[in-house]
Amino acid sequence: MLQRPALSIRGVTKRFGDFVAVNDLSLDVLPGTCLGLLGPNGAGKTTLMRMITGQTRAASGDISVLEHDVASDTRAARRVLGVCPQQDNMDDQQTARENLALWAALCRVPRAQRRDAVDAALQTAQLTDRANERVTNLSGGMRRRLLLGRAFVNSPKVVLLDEPTVGLDPQVRSDLWMIIDRMRRSGVTIVMSTHYIEEAERLADDIAIMNHGRVIARGTPSELRRLHAGSEAVEYVGTATTLDEIAEKATAVGLRTRRAGLSISVLGVESTPAATLDSWGRHSRRATNLEDVFVLLTGESLDA
Repeated sequence: MLQRPALSIRGVTKRFGDFVAVNDLSLDVLPGTCLGLLGPNGAGKTTLMRMITGQTRAASGDISVLEHDVASDTRAARRVLGVCPQQDNMDDQQTARENLALWAALCRVPRAQRRDAVDAALQTAQLTDRANERVTNLSGGMRRRLLLGRAFVNSPKVVLLDEPTVGLDPQVRSDLWMIIDRMRRSGVTIVMSTHYIEEAERLADDIAIMNHGRVIARGTPSELRRLHAGSEAVEYVGTATTLDEIAEKATAVGLRTRRAGLSISVLGVESTPAATLDSWGRHSRRATNLEDVFVLLTGESLDA
C-alpha cells in the first residue's frame, strides 16, 4: 500500500512583480522523514516555507499538509504544523515559559493541556532550569533551543525548520542537531532548509537542491554524490595557470572539476588510471561530498 505524503506540493508558483521566486515546483515528503532543502540565497527556500505555513499565498498550484489544503483549510493545516523560523521572533521581556505558553495558546493547544505542553517543550529545549528566565538574558544558543522547543509545543506531525542553526558555533549547532535528530527518530516529518553540508548529511533522509525557484536534483546524499560527482576526488593546489591546465586535461578525459581559490578538485576519478592523475601533478585523494554536488549543479558555494 502506497504511503500518502505528509506534505504535498503540486505545481506551485509564486511571483513578486516580475521576479519568479518559486517556479512550478512539485514536491512530496513522506511521513516520518527529514527532507533537507539546499540552495543558494534567493533560490526560493524561505518563500516556499512561507507558502506551506499560509503566510504567503501561491499564485498557482496546491499545497497540503496531512491532506489539509493550505489555501482553503489554513487553520487545520497550521494545527498540525510546527515552525522554527530563521529570524528570532520571541518576546525578549517575557520568560521562556511565558513565550511557550503564548505560542501554545496561539496554536490552540487545549487549555487543560498547555502546562504539560510547555513543560515538554522546555524539556525538549533543555531549558527546564531556565524556564522563568527572561529571554533577553538567554544566550544565542539557548534562544535557538527555545525556538526549536516552541516548534514542538503543539505536538505537530510536520515541522518546518528554516536555517535552524545559522550563525551558531559548532558546539551549539551539535547540541541542536541532537534535538532535531531525536524529533526525527520519534516519527515527526521534518522539512529543513540549511546552508551547512554536515547538517544536511547527518540529519536528512532525502535532499532537494533548489535553484531559481525549482528543484534541480533530489535524492539521498549518497545517491546525489554517486549520480553527479562519483565517489572519489583528487585535489591539486597551484597557480591559476596550473589549475587551468588541469581543468582542460580533466575535461578532455570526461571528468568534472570544482575550483576553490588556489585548488581544484577533479571529481569521479575512481575509474581513472593513477598514472594519468599523477602526470598532472601532486595531489591528495578524498571522498566526494554533497558540497561538490551543490557547486556542480548551482555554480555557487554553500556558505551561510
